[in-house]
Order: sequence, then structure tokens, then C-alpha cells
Amino acid sequence: MQKAILLSDSELTLRLSKVTAAMSVAGLESILLSDNASKYYMTGRVFAGYIYITADGKLICFVQRPVELEGPDVIYIRKPEDIPAHVAAPSSWGLELNTTSWVTVERLRALFPEASVGNASSVMMQARSVKTEAELELIRLSGRKQETVYRRIPRLYREGMTDIEFQVEIERASRLEGCLGQFRISGDTMELFMGNIIAGDNADAPSPYDFAMGGAGLDPSLPVGANGTIIKPGMAVMVDVNGNYTGYMTDMTRVFSLGRLTDEALKAHDCSIRIHRALAAAGAIGTPARELYEMAVGIAAEDGLEHYFMGHRQHAKFIGHGLGIEINELPVIAPRSHDTISAGQVIALEPKFVIPGTGAVGIENTYYITPEGRWECLTNAPEAIIPL
Repeated sequence: MQKAILLSDSELTLRLSKVTAAMSVAGLESILLSDNASKYYMTGRVFAGYIYITADGKLICFVQRPVELEGPDVIYIRKPEDIPAHVAAPSSWGLELNTTSWVTVERLRALFPEASVGNASSVMMQARSVKTEAELELIRLSGRKQETVYRRIPRLYREGMTDIEFQVEIERASRLEGCLGQFRISGDTMELFMGNIIAGDNADAPSPYDFAMGGAGLDPSLPVGANGTIIKPGMAVMVDVNGNYTGYMTDMTRVFSLGRLTDEALKAHDCSIRIHRALAAAGAIGTPARELYEMAVGIAAEDGLEHYFMGHRQHAKFIGHGLGIEINELPVIAPRSHDTISAGQVIALEPKFVIPGTGAVGIENTYYITPEGRWECLTNAPEAIIPL
């Protein structure tokens, strides 16, 4: 038999307090969680089934698979229709409307037909936006492992390589270091395998996904990233690969090159680093995220680089995002964001540029916002353009 809940009692209590506080704001008596990221957050594992949480902090795991999970709050069910026999009917409850299909939502709504339904997805997003110390330790470990891999990257290159051949070697090094390979992304509008390696003008190929950098990809079924470009002198190679080593991920981008890049590309890369420093200095607790976005755009414009900022032919409309279990958590550093900077958040900043004829430049780092409001970098690989 295995324990269903792998979190310590104190950690579970802390996470439940964050969730119930967000439930209170949303006016929900209970929530039913079905998304794997939410189940992992509340138990430390993924299973088939549901988690039911009440406003007073009671948690029940309704398990379908695997067998032999145990615990005082574990109930095995064959189907969701078995749930009402074990809980009191709420007058209001939340379902994860952002990630659950309409068919499943309608099925779950019928469990308590008299109850009003709210969105548990927003509850969980708010609860998860500020990390606990236990979560932070897992993110720190992922950062250290990702940094180890990035420092090996220059030695993985061989003359005549294509971007996809280079990516395979980086992925191999990542997996051998312990990368889980999974890139959890909230929602159904973004897909990615292991990361994004973009060489030269492939960085200017628009993608349907809301990523800072696109790339044509190898096939129209996954139109993002490496496309078979041969890495040549004067070409920038942007590496943005998976940092999920613990179930909690870091996000880091570095730029590599064969020979010297153009003065404009070097200027843009330096501008990216300067934006990092400026936003980390200005991002005090309580700062609106949109103000940081506007500051970044202003710095790029001061350097005459606004046409290349966050893309060239197609521009991404954000320069940073929260992350943890998923790569796109709160806050979002974007022009219409309603988020603010809070202690305990983990944020990836990625002010990047696409220079036609050269490729993508700029760095991405993951930061932890300390209780004092300091931005502590968790991805400490060299930031300058690195020769291959």
C-alpha cells in the first residue's frame, strides 16, 4: 500500500489554508479538482479521480486508479456519480472550468443540480501563485540541475550540426541529469516538446502558440521550434529547454553562437540583460505587473530596438510569467495584466529580441520574490552570448 498524500501534515495544512482563503473570496463552499496539476499540488502525486475540498479545510481523495492508495481521507469510486453519497450537498461549489471539457462539466454539475457553480481554476491559480518553502526548495533544485546542463551545452555542439541534432544532444544531457521530460502547460492552446532551440532566421517564423519565440518546427502538427536549420557562422542559437527536474520547474534561456554576431544583435542582447536588472530593481512588492511590462518596452525603445522586441514579424504581448508546477502560472507580466508582485512568487522574465539575418538574442531567468521584495535569481548560468 502507498500513502495517497505524500505531503507532510504541516505542508498540507498550509496549502489547504491558501486554497480555502481563495475559496472564501470566490464565495464557494467546496471545490472539486480534476486537473493533474491541482491533484499534484494538493497531494504530491497524480492519480485518476478527484479531490474534494470544503470551506473548512476538509480534503477527500476520490480515487479511481491506481489501486492500493491509502489514507484516512481516501475513498475509492468507480465513477463521479459515487461522490454525493460521501459528502453533504453544497449550495455553491467550484469546478475547474479552465481545464475540464464541457461534457465532463455538465456531468459533474449533475452531481449537485441545485448548487451554483463557480470556477475552481481561478481559486487554484491564486493559491499556487505564492510558493511555500517546500515548493521553493524543489524549484531551487530544478534550477541547479538546469544550470548544470546549460554549462555543458557548448561541449555538445559538433561542426555541421542542425538545430534539431543540437537539441537532441541537449535533451539527452537534460534527461541524464534527471529532467522528467514533461512540460506542463495550463490550458489547451499551447504545446511544446522538451523546449525550444531556434537557430538563425527560424526565430522569425511565426508560431500559433503564445510563446516569446516561435520557430517553424519540424512538422505542421507541432509548428514551433527547431526546423532542421544547419548552424552556421554568424548565427544566433537560442536555447530554452525544459527545467522540470522535480515536478516544479525553472525556466531559463541562453544564447549561443558560431563566431561573432552583428553589433545590433550584441546591442539587443545587452539590452535584454539591462531590462532584467531594471525590472528586478523596480519590482517591489505591490508593483502592478503591467508597469514592469511598460518599463521593459520603454527600455527597448530607448535603444531603438522596439521593432525587434519580443519578436519581429510576430510579437508576443508579455515579457514574463509565473511558474511552478506549470510553465504559465500567475503573475503575468503583460500590458493588460491585473496581477501585482507579491512575496513568494516565482517569476520567469524573458525580454527577447529577433534580429533578422541573425536570429534571437536575450536571456530568460527565473526569480524568487523574497519576503523583503528582492528578486533572487534561481538560474545562474552565464548570461553573455556563449561561443560554440
